Amino acid sequence: MSDTYPANTASFLQQEKDRFANPVGHTLTQELDGIYQELLGEMKQERLTPSLENILKIRAVQDFAPAEATGFVFLLKKAIREELAAELKDSRLALDFLEFESKIDRLALIAFDVYVGCRDKIHEISLKQIKNEREMAFRILERVAGKAQEETTPSQEQANHESQV
Repeated sequence: MSDTYPANTASFLQQEKDRFANPVGHTLTQELDGIYQELLGEMKQERLTPSLENILKIRAVQDFAPAEATGFVFLLKKAIREELAAELKDSRLALDFLEFESKIDRLALIAFDVYVGCRDKIHEISLKQIKNEREMAFRILERVAGKAQEETTPSQEQANHESQV
């Protein structure tokens, strides 16, 4: 995952263990462990989705492109290949790894869907905020225009008084 961040950021995310000083790193570490455990097990989407959402919400807010946001999933293949290079020479293990890679590919598709949902939510929130700000601006303009009209239009009492004089 650190390959997807600039070097100084990646270093901070890996080294700072305090969850309050490094909430992103803490979330990534915690959720990646859950995702990895699920990859080793049944690969249930309903158990993967919350962990992916927690990671991808962060990446959506950080304005990663979809491929960048979800690309960390494919880095798992590289990491496992590097870690198990010698063992994968055994054809039986290589076949098991191919099956495992298929799980990673499925995880990537789920992650992409989750990321798109997160981005949609961000756009929805932004649009709602723009609408609220516009409504507030119109209300302020109406008040200002109303006060300006009151100041330029004589009140009923002033009009009656002037007509009597």
